[in-house]
Amino acid sequence: MSNTENLQKVGIVMGSDSDMPVMAKAADVLEELGIPYEITVISAHREPDVFFEYAKSAEEKGFKVIIAGAGMAAHLPGMCAAIFPMPVIGIPMHTTSLGGRDSLYSIVQMPSGIPVATVAINGGANAGLLAAKILATSNPELLQKLKDYSQNLKEQVQAKDAKLQEVGYKAYLDGMKK
Repeated sequence: MSNTENLQKVGIVMGSDSDMPVMAKAADVLEELGIPYEITVISAHREPDVFFEYAKSAEEKGFKVIIAGAGMAAHLPGMCAAIFPMPVIGIPMHTTSLGGRDSLYSIVQMPSGIPVATVAINGGANAGLLAAKILATSNPELLQKLKDYSQNLKEQVQAKDAKLQEVGYKAYLDGMKK
């Protein structure tokens, strides 16, 4: 959890600690961009009173975006969106029974009036980036950090291509195997 008190804070919530590896990717992106966040495990089904209080008080805590990850029935993102008046980003979790399609469908099939932005199954990093882009609409400093982040991605791809052109694809593949 970031300790920085700031009005542009992101809430990260998951229904189970088994979701932590995916949700940690969102937290990593937020940390890299200097965005404060709070990360919590809450079950909408097993502790609805605690969940309701979390979603109801999120605006008061300074959250501007909530990233909610859930698997299977995946009600957590939609219920956050039903209560929290600002953007909610849902991360569908991979499941063993249906590979995460159950989670994905549950999150994207929200009723009219209760939108949830949705990223790919296990898309923690993109959820963090989407939250940052939402916040950057009113934060020029953060917008510049996102532009720098994109430039860095471009330079990484260009460096990989330069190496490929220098050594050829067979040597490049051999280097990837090591």
